[in-house]
Order: sequence, then structure tokens, then C-alpha cells
Amino acid sequence: MWFRRDLRVRDNPALYAAAAAGDVLPLFVLDPALWAPSGDVRRGYLVRALRALDGSLDGHLHVRRGDPTTEVQRAARSAGAEQVQVAADFGPYGSRRDEQVERALADAGIELVRTGSPYAVAPGRVRKADGTPYAVFTPFSRAWSEHGWPAPATASSKPHWATADGATDLPTEPDLGDLRLPEVGEEAARRCWSAFLDGPLGDYADARNRPDLDGTSRVSHHLKWGELHPRTLLADLARRRGKGAATFRTELAWREFYADVLWHAPASARDYLRPQLARMPYEPPGTLFQAWTQGRTGYPFVDAGMRQLLGEGWLHNRLRMVVASFLVKDLHVEWHHGAHHFMRWLRDGDLASNQHGWQWTAGSGTDAAPYFRVFNPVSQGQRFDPDGDYVRRYVPELRHLPGASAHEPWEHADGYAQGYPQRIVDHAAERREALARYEQVRRG
Repeated sequence: MWFRRDLRVRDNPALYAAAAAGDVLPLFVLDPALWAPSGDVRRGYLVRALRALDGSLDGHLHVRRGDPTTEVQRAARSAGAEQVQVAADFGPYGSRRDEQVERALADAGIELVRTGSPYAVAPGRVRKADGTPYAVFTPFSRAWSEHGWPAPATASSKPHWATADGATDLPTEPDLGDLRLPEVGEEAARRCWSAFLDGPLGDYADARNRPDLDGTSRVSHHLKWGELHPRTLLADLARRRGKGAATFRTELAWREFYADVLWHAPASARDYLRPQLARMPYEPPGTLFQAWTQGRTGYPFVDAGMRQLLGEGWLHNRLRMVVASFLVKDLHVEWHHGAHHFMRWLRDGDLASNQHGWQWTAGSGTDAAPYFRVFNPVSQGQRFDPDGDYVRRYVPELRHLPGASAHEPWEHADGYAQGYPQRIVDHAAERREALARYEQVRRG
């Protein structure tokens, strides 16, 4: 059983299929092609998650380091395996890697078997009546719901573990400084999900946009690493009534939609889904970009979000949109740079969701009303952090300003008394500039 984005024991069809076929060698390969570009946050999370998985497997996780094309075959041959079970990977790199591994295994007389995927409905399954993929979320979501998904998988028996030579130790966790990761592992994921079901889910439809409230599930990283499967979540949601459950189900559909878009258009991980906006004039990522990464733009709501990212390896979804809009529309920096920064710092950094979330904001993605949407960084804060609590939590220089005044320190005589920076750009002027650049591209 070759684990990848499915670091759990329960509701794991590939693991159960391996156990039904014989003794199981649980394998994880530390792939340099994925390890090297990952930031320390994701590396640290992965090391802890693998340690937790090893505990769930009674200490039998077999870890190897190197090119999976070589290492999976070596592990399988050492264990005397006739099959290698995996959950199908639909990402651009993962798909190519699995094809190469499949050929290498076949040369050794070993079969690669794909059972399940990280999604409730695998990419490519939901299509229009004419067989083409959906390019807009709402019709995809309807078709996705109508398609349906299987119930969570259950095990028929406890696996018997096999052994193999050539294992390596897990890497040392990177030093994350003051950044604190949450609990990792399958059991922690289930506790987190249960707490959400019994608490914030009821108000989720409204509270999910309020970063000052504890209104979200905080399971995105568990989904990214497969410590939970969306099928499990959907089964639990089916037993709940109300707007909260329906809204959360829609958020899961967004995750699956972006995976489907990326599978049909793998180049969109790096290139524009709508290529016409590649002609937009952009600014190089210089000192203003650095101010954005450090949370020192002079716009409190933006800065609070960027500092949350640096301090927790996570960012509230409302802030993901606001800070992305600020980078692309106010600073006129190309979306790739922001997407790369997010993938470096996010513990839930998922290629499909991250890249297409950024393209949605940049206007080059799946949104039907794209570039002329420009988030106002002040009014967004006043609307979704009405008492300024979120800003004060992450921007200590503004804690002396009460209530909503924290969103506009320039309106108060002592607004900058604690060293908060002045605004690096004028939002109204940069909004006009962004729309002018868009109009220039639109006219060709």
C-alpha cells in the first residue's frame, strides 16, 4: 500500500483492497520532486502526519527516500509483493509519476492498482451532456450532487503487516520558529471535525465569512493530507439539516470543482486558464510585494491576514480573497507570485484549490465576472470584522484603537502611535489603474 494523500486507516479503500489481497507493506516515499519545493510548514506537517500514521499502523510504516519510479519497485520486490495499491492521483505531476511507476512495476511483473481517490467524485466523472467538462461552478455543483458518491468504506479485516529492507528514518522536523502547527493525524482530524459538527456548523452559512469568529471547520489541512476523506464528511452532513450543512457541502464541491478544472487543464497550475489576461501589464515583485508578504501594507485587514499566514501556516478564506485582490489589483503584481507565497506557507496548500483560487481573484480563472471585481481592503474589514477584533489579534500596533477604528488608523490622532506603517498605495487610485489596465487588454 503506497500512501500519498491518504494518511489514514479508516475509510481507506486502497488500504482495504491491499489487505484483502494479502499481507501489506505500508509504504511512503519521500519524493525529492515534492519535498524540495515544499516550504517548511508543509514539510513539518508531513513529518508529524507520517509519525501519526505510523502509530496507527502499529509502527509498520516503511519510509523510503528517492525517486518513486525506483523506490516503489525496490520496496515491492523486497516485500515479495505482486500488487501495489494506491489511491489515484489526478494532479499534473502525480499522474505522470504514477504512469512512470506503473511501467517500472510492470517490468518487474508487479501490478499497480488504483483504488479510490482523494475526492468524493474523481475528476473527469462529472461532465456536461455533450461530454465536455464544466467551466462554471454552479452547473458543476448541481451535476456533482446528482452524480452522488459512495458511502465511507469499511474494512472487512485487520491487515497483516509485511516487512521489507531499505527503510529510512523520517526527516528531522524543520525549525518553524514561533509558528505553531495544530494537532495532526487521523484521530486529531476526527476530533476537529466532530467539534465542528457539534458547534460552528449551525451558524456556518453566516459565520464562515467572519475571521473574528471561530466559525470555520479548520479541517482543510486534514483534507489536504487525507487524514479525513470528503466522503466521510459528506456522510455526516447528510444526517444534518439546515443552511450550515448545505453551505459546507457547497464548499466541498468547490474543492472538487477546482480539482476537475486542473485535471482537464493541467497547464493551469502555472499558466493562465484565460490566456488573454497574460497580456496584462504587471509590476515586478519588488519592495511593495515584500511589504505585502510581511503584513506591512498599511491596510489593517490585509496585514492581519498576512500575519496570520506567517504565524499559523493558515489563512481564513475571506482573507485569502482580500489579500489576493490587494496584491493583483492594488499592487498590480502577477498572481503567480502570490500563489507561490501561499504554497510556501500554507499547511493546507493544495495545488488545485490554491492556483485556481488565485486565478479566480486575478480574473483569469473560472469566474464569470472576473477582473473588474476589486475588493476594498477597508470596507471588507469593516463588514467582516465589524468590531476590529481580528485586526487587533494579529496587528499589535493597533490594539490601542477600540472597535472598528482599528480599520482606519489614519482617521485617529494616535493611530500610528505604536509604529504601524503608513499605507503603501492609495486604494482608490490603484483600483482605477487596475480597471484601466483591464480595459486596455479587453480592447486588444
